[in-house]
Amino acid sequence: MSNPISGFSKLSKAQKIAWLTKTYFKANEQATDVLKRYWNSDNELQKLHDDFIENTISNYYLPMGIAPNFLVNQDLYAIPMVIEESSVVAAASNAAKFWLDKGGFTTQVISTIKNGQVHLNFFGNTADMTAFFGVVKPKLIASISQVETNMKKRGGGLLDIQLIDSTDTLDGFFQLHCTFETLDAMGANFINTCLETFARTLEREAKSYKAFITSQTYPEVVMSILSNYTPECLVRASVSCHVDLLAQKDLDGRLFAQKIVRAIAIAKATPRRAVTHNKGIMNGIDAVILATGNDFRAVEAAVHAYACKDGQYSSLTHASVENDIFKMWIELPLALGTVGGLTSLHPLVGFAFDLLQKPNAKKLMQLVAVAGLAQNFAALRSLVTTGIQKGHMKMHLMNILNGVQATDAEKALAVTHFTSHQVSHSAVIAFVEQLRA
Repeated sequence: MSNPISGFSKLSKAQKIAWLTKTYFKANEQATDVLKRYWNSDNELQKLHDDFIENTISNYYLPMGIAPNFLVNQDLYAIPMVIEESSVVAAASNAAKFWLDKGGFTTQVISTIKNGQVHLNFFGNTADMTAFFGVVKPKLIASISQVETNMKKRGGGLLDIQLIDSTDTLDGFFQLHCTFETLDAMGANFINTCLETFARTLEREAKSYKAFITSQTYPEVVMSILSNYTPECLVRASVSCHVDLLAQKDLDGRLFAQKIVRAIAIAKATPRRAVTHNKGIMNGIDAVILATGNDFRAVEAAVHAYACKDGQYSSLTHASVENDIFKMWIELPLALGTVGGLTSLHPLVGFAFDLLQKPNAKKLMQLVAVAGLAQNFAALRSLVTTGIQKGHMKMHLMNILNGVQATDAEKALAVTHFTSHQVSHSAVIAFVEQLRA
């Protein structure tokens, strides 16, 4: 058993690696070689990456792919996607191509409001708290005048502060619910700074409020933090066409449309299907979020919470057929930024933004929503026709071949063979072994 280490963060990168390999790899040089193999040869670029997080020892690569031919509001885009799962980029690309001659994707930003809360304990008279808030609210607003100067110049800033009595859910629980417009910034640092300023101002003013002095009961700040649940920061993306244009091989357009509508209805009816359904959507969304240096964990949390907004976890996509017109759409919360953090530091993130024609936050919301809708359409298209495994396993073929260290010649023969044969891990292994016999 290894001993705890003190001051690990203060060690140099080389010292960290030396301790790790000695402690957990018996000083195996191969472990060090693996780490060094992923260092960037450009020392300045590597130093930049080292500074992104704490205790860095190497870089972890994920492939960056491109899904072309996305027609969005009559503009054509090639969308960057960073993901480890095979078939995701192919599925997005196929969906984009499918809708290219059918009007493409239409998008709309519904709202861009973000929020945060100052969480309070107060076990006194509710009327005293309500009256105090009426007095202190202007002072709260004034307290962040310097913090929001630059945001206001750009047209953003604080929108409102509300006192929320949540004592019906938790004894003594009150909140300052604060809403913000942060424009092209995701806004986490701005919002949290404002909230902490509100907290200090509220507690200071409470000490001199007569009703609290009389009762000797004061509001106590528990914590101040933004919320990653942003149901007022919404975007919608949709596709539509006449059902006749949906015809598939061995399946007429009307029946195909009905199958898609039914598949989404099933995802609305049962959470077990809805989770997998929405996971597929997030394959597309997360891939673009990662490519653009945004916080995919925050987006995941918000989106999945939104899927529960009606009391049961449900599908994020919807579909209908009316008057022979098929329509499919998605609506979801996306709090994104195009300035700050990795968006301005990571060279490949910069490349992604250039590729997307330097979108602002609203445009990025729309493109990300489109990627999610495309992913879902592609998945449902496979599910109601050939099945999901045929396409997925063909894309997975190369991973299996790389796993057995197949040569280029073996790969070429395998690709040809499995064009007309079902792909499975065992079938690929057997084929390669036969080649080598």
